Amino acid sequence: MEFKKNQMVELYIDDIGNEGEGIGHIDGYALFLKDAVIGDKVRARIIKTKKNYGFARVEEVLEPSKDRVEPKCPKARACGGCTLQHLSYKKQLEYKFQKVKNCLERIGGLQGIEEKMEPIYGMDEPFYYRNKAQFPVGTDKEGNLVTGFYAGRTHHIIDCTHCVIQHPVNESILLKVLDYMKKNKISAYDEKTNHGLVRHIMTRVGFVTEEIMVCLVINGKKKDLRNLYQLVDSLKEIDGMTSICVNINKEKTNKILGNKIETVYGPAYIYDYIGDVKYQIGPLSFFQVNPKQTKVLYEKAMEYANLHGQETVWDLYCGIGTISLFLAQKAKEVYGVEIVKEAIDDAKFNAQMNGFDNAKFFVGKAEEVLPREYEKNGVYADVIVVDPPRKGCDAKLLDTMVKMAPKRIVYVSCDPATLARDLKILGENGYQVEKVSVVDQFSHSSHVESVCLLSKIY
Repeated sequence: MEFKKNQMVELYIDDIGNEGEGIGHIDGYALFLKDAVIGDKVRARIIKTKKNYGFARVEEVLEPSKDRVEPKCPKARACGGCTLQHLSYKKQLEYKFQKVKNCLERIGGLQGIEEKMEPIYGMDEPFYYRNKAQFPVGTDKEGNLVTGFYAGRTHHIIDCTHCVIQHPVNESILLKVLDYMKKNKISAYDEKTNHGLVRHIMTRVGFVTEEIMVCLVINGKKKDLRNLYQLVDSLKEIDGMTSICVNINKEKTNKILGNKIETVYGPAYIYDYIGDVKYQIGPLSFFQVNPKQTKVLYEKAMEYANLHGQETVWDLYCGIGTISLFLAQKAKEVYGVEIVKEAIDDAKFNAQMNGFDNAKFFVGKAEEVLPREYEKNGVYADVIVVDPPRKGCDAKLLDTMVKMAPKRIVYVSCDPATLARDLKILGENGYQVEKVSVVDQFSHSSHVESVCLLSKIY
């Protein structure tokens, strides 16, 4: 049967894809549908066709799945942030566990892996959990100022000041900024023309310290923000307001933050804790966005590292030293590696602030620093911890890790496909997977974190 664009079809959703989209089949032809749930019977409009599969949009749910729920946010379907809010939280957790399991089996070749997997670590309250937000600012068709989030795969702003996965204080901040902009005729940035002033409103919230940062990203100079003291006075009315700053980004780019930061009120940072470790966080700092689940993730990494005070640990892709300093509580010495110099500066400061003199940091690519230190300086590792970006570990880095032959490797991952690929390589070179934990770090999205323990086979 041949399908065409805009054709209406009725189908039953029998599977779920990597991005959380529903999958239905008609005569063996697969259709992928955003906002569809396994068990739904839907009427859908085909929007794109390929040879063996296509994409469709749900026009009507004819018979809802028992796992379908009403999204808490009325903008959930239009917004590109929460792709799974229409799926019960219990089913979200099952989906993420299976996603990791399937990748480890199909890509990693790890048979019987479920026996080594712990039950998924979900959230008691899977809403209002994010400590960082970046809201684009623009205008609607009538020219009114709006802020919110981009619709999926577009740069069209969905007007939304109340987000159910962000910290609740954000709504007050956004309304105050929009009010200030309207009163002072401050323009919003237009990425098509590269004109307009305010590009984004970035916020950070310390969940333990309750400190708040607001950073306006602008296409201009601080002096272009007329009567800025009005905004400062208004934001200071919010309990916990600690830092107000301006980030300069005049580049015609999708990159949100520029490199220049000017403080307006307070310091250019806030503090927060993960467990007993204190971190200084600036506008440019990488810091996990879900502090409650980050503590779960890091405690699991610590457990898998099995430190007794005599171990040398290497933490690769260390960022501002979040995992490094967590491990430094029990290790003899920790070496962190990160390509971003500013992140290493933060890591060194955080180590000093917490009184860790057993943590040292290197700037550079992990796949260059570790081989250099191993081959030239003969460094040693009892345990190696990696927390790479989505693309996973570089092949040269994996090769050096194998040569160093640590007793244990703890692999923290935000992408189960590249995790599985790398575990297969390590498995072919003398390491076996002992344990796997799946942590729901990003509730209501298809993203998932996991941590694996590998041990050296002697």
